[in-house]
Formats: sequence, structure tokens, C-alpha cells
Amino acid sequence: MAARARYLTIADELRRRITHGELVPGAKVPSTRQIAAEWGVATATAAKVLTALSQEGLVRAEPRSGTVVAGPRNAPSSASAMRPNAPSAPRQRSGRAQALTRERIVRTAMAIADNEGLGVLTIRGVAARLGVAPMALYKHIGTKDELIVLMADLAFGERGYPARPPQGRRARLELWARTLWSLYRRHPWLAQLGPITRPLPLPNLATHAEFALSTLDGLGLGAAAMCDLHVLLFSYIQGIAVHLDREQQAAGASGLTMDDWADNQTPALRAIAADGRHPTFARMLAALSAEGYDLILDNLFELGLRALLDGLDLSA
Repeated sequence: MAARARYLTIADELRRRITHGELVPGAKVPSTRQIAAEWGVATATAAKVLTALSQEGLVRAEPRSGTVVAGPRNAPSSASAMRPNAPSAPRQRSGRAQALTRERIVRTAMAIADNEGLGVLTIRGVAARLGVAPMALYKHIGTKDELIVLMADLAFGERGYPARPPQGRRARLELWARTLWSLYRRHPWLAQLGPITRPLPLPNLATHAEFALSTLDGLGLGAAAMCDLHVLLFSYIQGIAVHLDREQQAAGASGLTMDDWADNQTPALRAIAADGRHPTFARMLAALSAEGYDLILDNLFELGLRALLDGLDLSA
């Protein structure tokens, strides 16, 4: 079956689930990765499915949540509304808003990565989301790697620092750390781009580095020591942020929330606790079960940040 016919067939099925109430407003729609796995198609074909449903107003993308049902609006019962010659075809063929630019390509790619992870991102998928041929993108970008670099630089540039930062090195470092954390929260894939031993030379990332280094300057550190300390603090933020993306991908691949996953692990954890070889673990597990506990990455980030800054002499 041709790729186009295949994407129309899949879109018909998802549209049916929405219009028949199997997927209610606010419910998560299968992700690009899940569609590709369930129907055995390429991720670019799966991306065209979600794009078509989005153009019909049936679904919408929500940051860190994926694609959800937009509302109870009824849609056409067949794929005819999506065919390019249909009178109601949603794509506008002219107008400044539809001009294909580098920024529009980059922002579209960022939206895909934000909602479904960097692993799903392909040039074909971005082109499908934009409703253009893949070759059209190469007039503005070179490769997928170049696209990712542009995405990262744009993302790191979304937040900066006040002209008059807070007084005190600790307050400034807290501001720096929380600014980066907020960007990783908004774009979880950022933490997956590379090891700290191979940092990307991004102008907007350098802005964050400059703020941290200017805060550390004056402590009497040599260049190497100041670099090491900056890398240590940065790697802590990035290291916690890695799990934002991993949790997003685990939830998308399994369909399980963190609570659902934890419930499924209960028998195995109880077996470990009952074997008598891990008494401290068993006591902690019993206490957490009785008191209730959620592993919240925001809280863990703040705990670690306090511990790190407590261990530094920032009084110089």
C-alpha cells in the first residue's frame, strides 16, 4: 500500500476513535513512535497522520504531554477532507504566515522533539509536519545534525539574565541553575545532546556559561579550577535533567504513568525486601509505603543544588 494511502487509513481509524468517544477530549493520542510501531509504518508517515488530524482541529500538541484530543468537535467520517483537492483542504498555499523559513523549520522540529523526543525527529517528519517535500528543507538547513544544533541554540536562548542580577554569589548561582533547569524542563531533549566532555559551541549556551563564570570569578581560582567547578555544577543540572526526557520516553513507549509503573513493580520490590538481605532498604520501603512518597525531579534538583552550594566557599 502506498505511503499516502496508508497514512490516510491510519488517520481514519484515529478519527473514528475520537468521534466515537473512545478518545475523549484531553486524552493522549498515540505518539508518532506508537503509531509507527502499531501500524508498521515509518515515523515520517506517522507524523503525517498527526499533522492531518491537527489541521482538522481534532488534536493539539501540548508541551511535555504529547498530542491530545482537542475537543468534542465532530470531524468528517472519511479521509476525503484531507485530500489535497478537497475544497476544505486546510493548508494555505500563500501568505507570509506560510513562508518556509529556517526559523519555522527549527521551531517545528523543536515542537516534535518537545512532545515526542529527539529520537523521533527526522527531516522527513519535519517536512511532513510542515506539509512540504523533504528537499524543500535542504534549502534552509544542511543536515539533521545541523538542525539539532540550531534547535539547541534557539532553546538555550529563550531565557537570559537580568541587567541587575541578585547580590551575592550564591543567589546568582541559584538563578543560573534554575534558569537552565527551566529550559531543560521546557525542552527535555536538550539534556541528551552530548557529554560534558564535548560541549556544543553554541552562542546562547555561552551566555549561560558567562553568567556562571563571572559569578565564580574573584574566588581566587585558576582558569582550570574555575572551568572544572563550572563543569561540575553544569553537569549536575544536566544529569538530573536527563531523566526528564527518559521519563517522557518511558511513558510514551509503555503507556504507563509513574504511578502505574510503580504499582507494577510492587511484587518484585516486596520480594527483595522480604529476603532478609537488605534490612535498611526494607525499612525504608515500608516507611515510604505507609507515609506515601513521590519521586519528584524538581524537588530532587533543589535538594542537590543546596547540597552542592553548601559545600562551596563563596564568601571571597
